[in-house]
Amino acid sequence: MISVLIPTYNYNVFPLVSILFEQLEKSTVSFEIICLDDGSEKFHSENQQTNFLNNCSYSILEKNIGRSAIRNLLAKKAKYENLLFLDADVIPVSENFISTYLSHINSEEKAVYGGIRYQEEKPEKNQVLRWVYGNSREALSVEKRNENNYLSFLTLNFLISKSVFEKVKFNENIPNLRHEDTLFSFDLKQAQIEVIHIENPIIHNGLESSLVFLKKSEESLQGLDYLIENKLLSSEYVRLSEKFKKFKKYNLEGLYLFFYKTFKKSFLKNLLGKNPSMFVFDLYRLGYFMALKTK
Repeated sequence: MISVLIPTYNYNVFPLVSILFEQLEKSTVSFEIICLDDGSEKFHSENQQTNFLNNCSYSILEKNIGRSAIRNLLAKKAKYENLLFLDADVIPVSENFISTYLSHINSEEKAVYGGIRYQEEKPEKNQVLRWVYGNSREALSVEKRNENNYLSFLTLNFLISKSVFEKVKFNENIPNLRHEDTLFSFDLKQAQIEVIHIENPIIHNGLESSLVFLKKSEESLQGLDYLIENKLLSSEYVRLSEKFKKFKKYNLEGLYLFFYKTFKKSFLKNLLGKNPSMFVFDLYRLGYFMALKTK
């Protein structure tokens, strides 16, 4: 009835598998849990324990194929019609996590997103940026997510039927530069496949350092630029690229770039400090994107 699909890379996924397995066993539905390792070098012995659980498998790809391709491969390997995609570095909040998703299985063409939470306690200083961003921009209530139901969709915790997934899939031709979530949600919207938001969150455990997160944010902006330039994504779909378009319309790119270059060091000091501001983060990202577009 349901295939749980987990891509992993250099992460111990067995604690997540164990929790899911226990809930699935209690549900009495037909299930499988498939973990695919994208050619990583760590945690092989820990993850191999998955293979000792009924209807569960863990295998390692010979080479890294990227975030989009591995999700498509997982869907291809799945034997059941209902697909539950989860990232490896998450843990369900509720003991009814699986049963909640099972209750949303029907014949409607849709994707069901359960949401995300982050730890309540403030992390170490060098991880605060990711934590602040996650809590302010991702860990949203159902009501808040429904205000922009496609853009608030993340691919780390969602249910979709195999037949619906086949209509959109993840685009394997884009560079491995983030923004797969954005493109996938845009493709769902273009295909008129509804996104249903429910309260069935996971906790995201893998907090990276502020410096690493900032680098990933810059990569995601390079990815956004690529998607727009190659007409895979509308510039109006994402707020940041829409803002850039307005600056360009009134020939204000040069003025903003001067502002960005003048205050860039101050922005970075704030973002890598103990109290990063999301307002400053937005200013920095817009400036970085504008610099990309005006090269």
